[in-house]
Formats: sequence, C-alpha cells, structure tokens
Amino acid sequence: MRFNPSFSFIKKSRIFFIFSIAITVLGIITLAMFGLNYGVDFKAGSNVDISVSKSMVGQKEAIEQYLKDGGFAKSTVTVGSDRVGIRFDDVLQSDKETQLKKDFAEKFDADASMEVNTVDVEMAKELQLNALKAMFVASIGIIVYIAIRFEWRFAVAAVISLAHDAFIVISLFSILRLEVNLPFIVAILTIIGYSINDTIVVFDRIRENMRFAKIRSPQDLAGIVDSSIWQTMTRSINTVLTVFIAALCLFIFGSESLKMFSLAMLLGLLSGAYSSVFIASPIWYVLKSKQKPKPAANKQATP
Repeated sequence: MRFNPSFSFIKKSRIFFIFSIAITVLGIITLAMFGLNYGVDFKAGSNVDISVSKSMVGQKEAIEQYLKDGGFAKSTVTVGSDRVGIRFDDVLQSDKETQLKKDFAEKFDADASMEVNTVDVEMAKELQLNALKAMFVASIGIIVYIAIRFEWRFAVAAVISLAHDAFIVISLFSILRLEVNLPFIVAILTIIGYSINDTIVVFDRIRENMRFAKIRSPQDLAGIVDSSIWQTMTRSINTVLTVFIAALCLFIFGSESLKMFSLAMLLGLLSGAYSSVFIASPIWYVLKSKQKPKPAANKQATP
C-alpha cells in the first residue's frame, strides 16, 4: 500500500477538526442571532413571477416605487433580463393581484405574463415539518445502511460528516441572508447523497486494505487510512470537478429560480469533498484506535 509520506491526513487531523468546530460554532451563533431568510415556501406570503418581453434591467427602483405608492404589502423585488420576481411578505389578495396585473401591463410591459404562488401560514408550517422529516429519514437510512454494510464506527463517522456538510451550507445561507426555499432543501438532500457516496468510496478502500494489513500499533492504522485516502484521491477530485462545473454552469446560465439551488450545490460540493477526506476518515480512525484488542486464544499445552 503506497501513499504520499509528505502529508498525513491523520497527523494533521487535529487542525481540520479545530477548523470545522470553529465554523460550526460561528454557524450556531449566526443562526441564533439572525436565523434563516425563509422564502415564501416556508412562511406565509405570495411570490409573483413575471415573464417580460423586454429587458427590465434598471427598472427595479421604478417597480419598487410603484408597489409602495400602490399600497401593496412589504415586498422584495428581483429583476432579470427576461424575468421579474416580487415576493410579498403577506398573502396577496385577489383585488391586489388584479390591480398588479393591470398596472404592470400599463406601466412596464403590455405583453408580460404573470404567475402568482401563495402560501398560507398552515401550509408553510407543514412544508417546514415535511422538510425536516425528509432530512431526518434520509440520515437514519444512511446510518442503517452503513452500519450493516460496514460497521458502526463507519456509520458514526459518516453521519458526523454529513451533519457537518449540511450545517456549513445552512450557516453560509444564514450569514449571507440568502433565501431558503424548497429548491434549497432539495439541494441539501442532493448534497447528502453526493457526500455519502464520496465517503463510502474511501471507507470501502479502508476496509479492503484492512483485510491484508497487520495492525500492531496506531501508527500502522494511521498509515492504512492515509494510504486509502491517497488511493481514492484522483477519483474524488475528478468527481468533484465534474459535478462542480455542471453546478457552476447552472448557476451562471440558469434561471433566477435555480440560482439558490445551484449556489447551495456549489457550497455543498466543496464542503462534501472536504469532509470526506479531512473529517469522516480521521473520525473513524479515532474511534477505531480506541478499540480494545481482542484477547488471543489460549493455546492448550500438549501432553
């Protein structure tokens, strides 16, 4: 088993543990102070998606002023080259919806088409609960699979790594005040699936190398983990780059509705690649190194 002796992931693991703990603590503080910027999917309100026939770039202030003068509820306006999005914090009543459609056609674009999505309070609460259930069920399923397929130490290391990935993305969205909606939840679940796939590849190589290794000391075990990570490094880098480029293109060229999804994917891919190498495998090493050696079988003396 060959590995790069110039860098040991296990010897440097303390640094990465401290780094990840620091990010986690910062995330907890920001979440406690600012919370998440929930979209209409997770709180009551209306989201208006307007497809326009001409560019609205530079018209944001005019649209905001019209909404203010028109007596509309508090809103957030986003303007693209061919699309305008308006998020109202309160449910848009039917008379206001009719007024908005009529006035927008008269003042901004006569050929614009408008779609209104409204979420009431009860539906928002139900969506929040279902999103949490989906993430919980996915995590439990992963724990059960890895515990059966490998061993409980691999399962514990994998779950800590997955929680680390999801929490980093959630924390960054909280710090940057980015909108959290249903596509964001889909992105988190996708990140969990991708990250566990990358982690299992490393775990499988560790298990294979353990079959033919003679472990006499923690140093021998550390050598196996380092060797396994280096053996899968090329595959991990290629996979990350391939998916990252696809997500980056989706972020740059995709529609406004996919911006938050693709951004969450980009952040999650980087976090997942990092945790698979620097968090999951070292945690397994820590747990495995504390395992008590099995007592040798007593040999009966020959007469």
